Amino acid sequence: MSATVREVAPGVHLVSHSYVNCYLVEDDDGVTLVDAGLPRVWYPLGYALRLLGHRPSDLRALVLTHAHFDHVGVARRLQDRFEVPVWATAEEHELATHPYRYAHENPRATYPLAHPAAVPILLRMALSGALRVRGTRAARVLETGKVLDVPGRPYVLPTPGHTWGHVALHLPDRDVVLTGDALVTLDPYTGATGPRIVAGAATADSALNLATLDAVAATGARTVLPGHGEPWTQGARLAVELARAAGPA
Repeated sequence: MSATVREVAPGVHLVSHSYVNCYLVEDDDGVTLVDAGLPRVWYPLGYALRLLGHRPSDLRALVLTHAHFDHVGVARRLQDRFEVPVWATAEEHELATHPYRYAHENPRATYPLAHPAAVPILLRMALSGALRVRGTRAARVLETGKVLDVPGRPYVLPTPGHTWGHVALHLPDRDVVLTGDALVTLDPYTGATGPRIVAGAATADSALNLATLDAVAATGARTVLPGHGEPWTQGARLAVELARAAGPA
């Protein structure tokens, strides 16, 4: 299945495959991968690295915004093949090992019936390996409120709600915040677009998710890079305002 690869901020490259985004962040020390998509992103990810003049051995870290199955798809393979260190908050470690054991507010089965626009999205994700994701081996502890010393040097923002240990990553020198699934521009469970949180089918606590978007707004970043959907370039504050207006689904 095809993937898109494009630069979305200085030294930040989007790899979008089957409605799931991951990002390559470059600097002089190598490359950081933010989130690990679904299993079939393996070859598109390798292509993206080669396109940028890198090899898999240039990956210095995989940083997980959270550990749902669609964000850890190739994490184990990167660990086994290239010994890439995987970083996740302590609250995400159990989920990273067992990526289907996640909390969610609402029953998942009803969403395709209520939101038929989501059916092609969910089917595409399934065909890309969404039903057979291996968990990671031991991950390193990602601490919030600090800069992580990996390429790009992201500042780690706590944004719990979608999952209990969810984080966003701020790259102030690039005017970018990577929001994972704390704020998306495509909800895979409803097919709705525009800034919003993910439906309760995959969100642990929507009210907490909406409240902790304060951290995203406070960055003042111009570019918001979500885990699903198109990049948002009209500023983090407006994205958060629109997400709150959309509310939970």
